[in-house]
Amino acid sequence: MAILDVHGDVYTKFTWDYVQANPQLVKLYEKGKVSQWNATTDIDWAPEVNFGEIDPDITPEERAMTDGFMGFDLPESPFYGMDEAERSRLGWEMQSWMVSQFMHGEQGALVATARLVETVPGIDSKYYAANQVADEARHVEAYAKYLNDKLGTEHVYPISKPLESLLVDIMTESRWDITYLGMQIMVEGLALAAFGMGNALFRDPVIKQITDYVMRDEARHVAFGVLALKEVVPQLTQAELDDREEFLLEAIDLMYRRFLLEQVWERVGVDVEQGKAFAESNPLMIIFRQVLFSKIVPNINKLGLMTPKVRQRFVDLQVIQWENYEDTASEELAAEMLLG
Repeated sequence: MAILDVHGDVYTKFTWDYVQANPQLVKLYEKGKVSQWNATTDIDWAPEVNFGEIDPDITPEERAMTDGFMGFDLPESPFYGMDEAERSRLGWEMQSWMVSQFMHGEQGALVATARLVETVPGIDSKYYAANQVADEARHVEAYAKYLNDKLGTEHVYPISKPLESLLVDIMTESRWDITYLGMQIMVEGLALAAFGMGNALFRDPVIKQITDYVMRDEARHVAFGVLALKEVVPQLTQAELDDREEFLLEAIDLMYRRFLLEQVWERVGVDVEQGKAFAESNPLMIIFRQVLFSKIVPNINKLGLMTPKVRQRFVDLQVIQWENYEDTASEELAAEMLLG
């Protein structure tokens, strides 16, 4: 069994005040209770999913998106000149990699949110975090079933090193607000955008249905992080704010590097450095990474954590345009940007 042991010192907080004092969190908690779904019975698992199959029903728009994303028609692309079967296999590898990282990230959220139940001081947050734990277990279950039963275990990817590093950082942190910041704002915010982007590229109805369900939950989870942290950030000292800034800068870099796809290039036999260089320079992959930050950047701004250093990092990554963006990066937005 592949096990990662992470040691973290935490302070367990009990509260004997059971008055629910935050109306917005109460409302979010109530919405979570009535929005539960069952991965076994609510997902239609019947359709066959054949890894590597060429999709006969792909639309010209979808083909243009995929071809542009991988640069199949660009001489400088490492995928230039691939035939139809090779192109299809690469698309399936991309899907398998993305879903694998979704699954690993959801386990990270499962463990981190269980930690929040233990460490947050308010009863409102404990209630909602407990509700989210159930959500995250369901997400891991659904993605694992899809990967194991539909794609096959041989197509599952290990967790990417940047994501693993961020999860370790989050779980070794004793300060509960940084757990919030790392998981609810950074990991869940990026995942929410990635789900929409993925559904614009995914190739079968089973994974699209799973991800639609997961996205509904994730929107609440990100909102939970914002609501909880809005009460905390104004009370932090300058030294504490400096610590959060340092954490954010590292997390931003790790999340950006997560999508250079080294594992995919290695598996399909493309030189890893050549593949990374292509991922860094391809206009559609740049747009992909930009949209991934469309939920993170405005929430960092709302929380009052847009320090000059954080702002400059967002400028350098060409994602500062999301600073005042209000809506989540949806499937429609992803498709619109990728298709130009």
